[in-house]
Amino acid sequence: MENLSVDYGKKSKLKFSMYPVPQVSTDVVENYNSILKTQTTLEHSDYAFMVDSEAIYDICHRNLDIEHRTYTNLHGMIGQVVSSITASLRFDGALNADLTEFQAYLGPYPHINFPQDTQATLISSEKTYCEQLSVTQITNACFEPANKVVKCDPHMINT
Repeated sequence: MENLSVDYGKKSKLKFSMYPVPQVSTDVVENYNSILKTQTTLEHSDYAFMVDSEAIYDICHRNLDIEHRTYTNLHGMIGQVVSSITASLRFDGALNADLTEFQAYLGPYPHINFPQDTQATLISSEKTYCEQLSVTQITNACFEPANKVVKCDPHMINT
């Protein structure tokens, strides 16, 4: 990240951090390494998107009806999260924005480095044939804590 900051100083940089589930960690220091890596690379990125393995596992189980979750399910879900966040950067369109616009809208709040992502419209393939979600249902689902890709309560954060 430091080399990217030097080579592309004025360009906005996104960082995606994956936080492991303590119950399935293969290494004792895995959780600590993730947190320390976030801290050391924070000065070289404009936005740090966090993904919590436990939240992803729960979304796969609850929304996609996957009983026995695997790393393939987890990685597919993380790919979907990254794809949805970066879609407006990769495709042209009237509604798409670039990162400089994103920073302009957050102008009064320059220290918001950790925007939260919500995956609210995920339903299993079996449910797609019999369920239709209304705009209101989708909008309300965006604000449900169960659909966030990080298990945290933003109201508990001290500023």
